[in-house]
Amino acid sequence: MEKKLVYSGKTKDVFALPNGNYLLKFKDDCTGKDGKFDPGENSIGLTIEGVGDVNLRMTKYYFEKLNAAGVRTHYVKANLKDTTMEVLPAKVFGKGLEVICRLRAVGSFYRRYSEYIENGAPLDYYVEMTFKNDAKGDPLVTKDGLKALKIMTGVQYDAIRKMTKEITAVVAEDMKARGLELYDIKFEFGYDAEGKVMLIDEIASGNMRVYRGGEYIEPMELSKLFFAKTKKKTK
Repeated sequence: MEKKLVYSGKTKDVFALPNGNYLLKFKDDCTGKDGKFDPGENSIGLTIEGVGDVNLRMTKYYFEKLNAAGVRTHYVKANLKDTTMEVLPAKVFGKGLEVICRLRAVGSFYRRYSEYIENGAPLDYYVEMTFKNDAKGDPLVTKDGLKALKIMTGVQYDAIRKMTKEITAVVAEDMKARGLELYDIKFEFGYDAEGKVMLIDEIASGNMRVYRGGEYIEPMELSKLFFAKTKKKTK
């Protein structure tokens, strides 16, 4: 299939397809610092063989599960052999917006509110949105702020919040079945030509914090555990 490179990202290349869709090529490059993997960093820190493959496999698994459940996503199909994923066209909100759903108080949430909550305390599917801007520390933004800045409508915000909770519940239940606990997860959403919201980008181990027995599991180890359990179940 003829394709044209339109954007080369940190962890994916984006190609335009003749049918109007796009093709995402997952890379083995990882964000990080000083040779250590860190999904929160904004620059490539290292290359780990097989990262693109496991990220696509987990993304394919969850997007197909969500599509089957009637959740709107940009996913069309994946080719594991080529480490590529075909997706529907979608516009991002503003210059990039991350949506985080928190089930426990860790990371930046705990740092901000440690006067009021204990580290690791349970949260009831707390949803927050931040602008993707490392220079400004990924600032938080409220529903009213997004409306005032004309980045999204109130209807779009409510749809994203609802979808975020639904998707997080799917991932959390999946992890629980594997003896793991999801603490938080981040997503990206976009919208189609009609303004309808859809989940975009990926759902991979680098986008979530998962613990086992109170111990944090590194993303690459999580991918191994996830697929080891999946294979065992399908025998």
